[in-house]
Amino acid sequence: MERWNKITDDWSATRKQIRLQAGTDSGFVRPAVGGGWERGWRNMLPSRGLRGTSSGGWPNGRGRLRSEKDFLAAEAGAYESARQFVCMIVIAYYFIGSSSVKRILSSRIYNAKAMDERPNPVETDRPAVAEGPSEYLRSVVQRNRGGGTVGSYAVCSAHPAVIDAAIQQALEDGTCLHVESTSSQVNQFGGYTGMTPQQFADSIGVAAASAGLPAGRVLLGADHLGPFAWRHEPLATAMAKACDLARRCVHAGYQKIHLDTSMPCSDDAESLDEKAVAERAAILCRAAEEACAEMPTGSPSMLYVIGTEVPPPGGELAEGECPAPTLVEDVHRTLDTFRSAFRAHGLFAAWENVVGLVVQPAVDFGDTRVFDYDRQKVHALSAGLPASPALVYEAHSTDYQAPAALAEMVEDHFAILKVGPWLTFAYREAIFALSAIEREILGHKRDVRSSQVREALEFEMLRNPAYWRSYYRGGDDELRLSRAFSFSDRCRYYWPQPSVQEEVKRLLHNLGRFSCPLTLLSQYLPIEYEAIRQGALENDTAALIGHHIRRVLRFYGVACGVPAS
Repeated sequence: MERWNKITDDWSATRKQIRLQAGTDSGFVRPAVGGGWERGWRNMLPSRGLRGTSSGGWPNGRGRLRSEKDFLAAEAGAYESARQFVCMIVIAYYFIGSSSVKRILSSRIYNAKAMDERPNPVETDRPAVAEGPSEYLRSVVQRNRGGGTVGSYAVCSAHPAVIDAAIQQALEDGTCLHVESTSSQVNQFGGYTGMTPQQFADSIGVAAASAGLPAGRVLLGADHLGPFAWRHEPLATAMAKACDLARRCVHAGYQKIHLDTSMPCSDDAESLDEKAVAERAAILCRAAEEACAEMPTGSPSMLYVIGTEVPPPGGELAEGECPAPTLVEDVHRTLDTFRSAFRAHGLFAAWENVVGLVVQPAVDFGDTRVFDYDRQKVHALSAGLPASPALVYEAHSTDYQAPAALAEMVEDHFAILKVGPWLTFAYREAIFALSAIEREILGHKRDVRSSQVREALEFEMLRNPAYWRSYYRGGDDELRLSRAFSFSDRCRYYWPQPSVQEEVKRLLHNLGRFSCPLTLLSQYLPIEYEAIRQGALENDTAALIGHHIRRVLRFYGVACGVPAS
């Protein structure tokens, strides 16, 4: 009997605590949807829920009780269920033993308060976006350094289809859109996209606003900002243009700059020593800081990424061997060198805004090969994350890594992941697949002109081989395949050409007159076919392309801490 009194006393105390949390002592009861009180009931009571209710045991199916009368009725049912549960425990006590019963009580009753107070891991681990994009990235850095499995992936592409897909993914994930442009893509002379920093920023802003993504959730970054685009010119000329580009990026609203001065100019030696790289980076940083001083009061501080072990923009020139990981001692030497250069230029505040260091995590890709991440190779690098400044590692060339590898990289403090060619590779896959479907449907019809996307792409690449010639090797047959299907995806430089755009437009027009047959989608776009069958995707050409790109983005989102959908 004494044991029974102990059990009932414990239950009464727990019930009283729950009533206090629910607010019954103050009158009307209105528990929050999905709140701790609801979780406490659900984890404490038998799984069959409250009698006479629906949607997980709540009257009216919306997680809210309409009145105190509803609550008292529900509580009466719950109390009866709990009474039966306690009776079963008493019976079990004599058959199983006191220690087992105590474990049951601990897991079902005594933990009710703990359930109420336990934070939602999704809510606590993911950085908030409300404070603006630069603060969002700072939060990512801080949480990752503190052991949180959170990161940020940067979309390094200016292709409209990729940008649209990235915006939709940011909306779905509740994160910031993080987009970066290189000095070759976007610069004061137009780059290969034909856009200046202001035009690029405006285009991203318009696309985001049209989709309903607030400007406060768009983080623009400058990737490989430095003299690379003018490396064939003398140092003085190339650096002057790079400094001008830095100022223009700041004025256009960019909030993150990767200072990359690792490439020699025409009057340099074949390779640069680390002090020269750091000195030039400090000069670029000073130009950016001077531009920041001209911005309106209250504008966010610029965030910087530095480093000397920087892969070339656009990917490797040849297949080669797997790159060696950066050594920890090299990390500390690099930071000391850059710190000295920044201080020599009076950039004390800017140094505190260095949030990333580009290192080599022994991943890369070439024409036909991908070098996979091996966390054992970088264990020392991961464990040796510098204490100051408070930064994380930025990993370039992470394209085509397995989803599990991307997640491991974020766990190992490679918290800023760059992705670019994989996204336009996915775009090209979707376009080529839709072209094949178009041929199956319209190829025999003489009154309809089918598109010739691949032919136009091939024509432009042969007409101007500057963007792929030094990246591909082999005979005519090998080069033909590489131009279309390479992991390096050098064909991405040719999508903006008017002749190619015209053929893409014709393809979308031809297929836009009807829904693609499911049988052909199963053959050429099986992933999208499954999504359509599951009711998760509309059978529309633009939607098919976007879904194919977003499949890659989802890998990165999950790796960076977004719950898998």
